[in-house]
Amino acid sequence: MPELPEVAYQKKYADATILHKKIVEIETGDKKIYQSAKADFGKILTDNAFESTSRIGKYLFLKLKKNGVLVMHFGMTGKLDYYQHDDTPKYTQLKLIFEDHSKLAFTCPRKFAKLYLAKSVEEFQQSHNLGADALAITEKEFLKICDGRSGTIKGLLMNQSLIAGIGNMYADEVLFQTKIHPKTKVNTLSQKQLKSIFDKIEEVLKVVKEARIEGKRVPESYLTRIRKEGEGADCPRNNGKIEQTKVSGRTTYFCPVCQKEIQ
Repeated sequence: MPELPEVAYQKKYADATILHKKIVEIETGDKKIYQSAKADFGKILTDNAFESTSRIGKYLFLKLKKNGVLVMHFGMTGKLDYYQHDDTPKYTQLKLIFEDHSKLAFTCPRKFAKLYLAKSVEEFQQSHNLGADALAITEKEFLKICDGRSGTIKGLLMNQSLIAGIGNMYADEVLFQTKIHPKTKVNTLSQKQLKSIFDKIEEVLKVVKEARIEGKRVPESYLTRIRKEGEGADCPRNNGKIEQTKVSGRTTYFCPVCQKEIQ
């Protein structure tokens, strides 16, 4: 599922392709993706234009010249495809045609993405109980979020109402880099450990974000690099084999040697 770094890439892609272009025609796809009335998309987007973009966590906000924002959540397989030919990309769920005849397709094969119309970014963030962006949060705010929590540290990192943008993959990466077991209870962690986690959130997300934008692979020291190999892959630190477990209902990768579970 696209997490903060992948959505940051989609933001940069949108910034480079579709801003300030008049939308003259719109085509919609599967109704399950549309979280506002489908008819409203045509009414609001036609003869409109995107002025700017912003991102909070896994959401991309496309600010309209008039009538609010178009909000995108990419689900498992959503992405933007800007093009100038006549062939509509496969799995297109939203197609915008601009005055200069260029086009934008929002594609999503598995149809888990979501499209919204909102009055403003602030209104959407409040109405959807969306926490502060993971790259905007301060250390003080992070420590306050952790204070008194009795759940697992991985569960906290993935809780979008607390911190927006960290999903399953990069929660695993942050904890691998800090050598903390994903099942560790938050209230058992020291201030030093919590500060280390905070530092690694910023580091991991920025490293992966730049890798995605520049089309590079993540560092060899990253668990993310070998994730597709699954359980039994060699630990990037050469400390044994990677194992799987379930945390907060999600498949979790960790190294039992690097990240010893506290009994």
